[in-house]
Amino acid sequence: MTAALKISDLHASVGTVEILHGVDLEVPFGEVHALMGPNGSGKSTLCHVLTGKSDYVATGSARLDGTELLGRPVDERAALGFMQAFQYPVEVPGVHLREFMTEVADVRGIDRADADAMIDAEAGRFGVEAFLDRSLNDDLSGGEKKRSEMFQIGVLSPKVAVLDEIDSGLDIDAVRQVAEAVERLRSPGIGILVITHYSRILSYMSVDRVHIMMGGRIVDSGGAELADELEDGGYDAVRARLGIEAPKATAAPTVADTLTDLPF
Repeated sequence: MTAALKISDLHASVGTVEILHGVDLEVPFGEVHALMGPNGSGKSTLCHVLTGKSDYVATGSARLDGTELLGRPVDERAALGFMQAFQYPVEVPGVHLREFMTEVADVRGIDRADADAMIDAEAGRFGVEAFLDRSLNDDLSGGEKKRSEMFQIGVLSPKVAVLDEIDSGLDIDAVRQVAEAVERLRSPGIGILVITHYSRILSYMSVDRVHIMMGGRIVDSGGAELADELEDGGYDAVRARLGIEAPKATAAPTVADTLTDLPF
């Protein structure tokens, strides 16, 4: 069976700086995978490349259900069935969530009556009925915004959903609620990639596979035990086991350095 998302030898750079150095990653349909890594490991860059952000030059391959994503505009990637949940969802005052979802469903070619039925059903499943007639993400807590995004994914039923640090800034109760919402998304027709720094959210969901990214590469993959290793020893324990040298700290600029850079 074709994988929902298959990334092969993916390189990405901004200007002359290469950030991804040959990423290989596969997420089958019906599975939830976690991508973990320290700050600066390339997780956000991978997200940007998959969504088609224009700042990056990418080579290699990223296929959604067998169809190449690289080189396609953002709207084509969405039409093929790619969705991203954002670390910081944008507030859109004046546009109600129901109206937004109705318009998006119309663009996706979903019949209006079918869309209305799906919106009501998924709102009940994700507990966001009270948000439907409120402005999109306006005056919602962090956890409520993330649950709203899980609801949107549930309505549109993409083939691949990349959830970018959806646990960021949430208290423990909100993390649990969002994790439960991710579990509700699980189905044979979707592959889900959860990108996170911490293992906390993974304790509330059943993750099929964990991948660790360092230095712009996937350096290890395995089961939930990898998340447990990170919880116990952090990324230093993984580096030690794999024989990876820790990145050298960059010294903060001194006052003399700053003055040297001034144009006088």
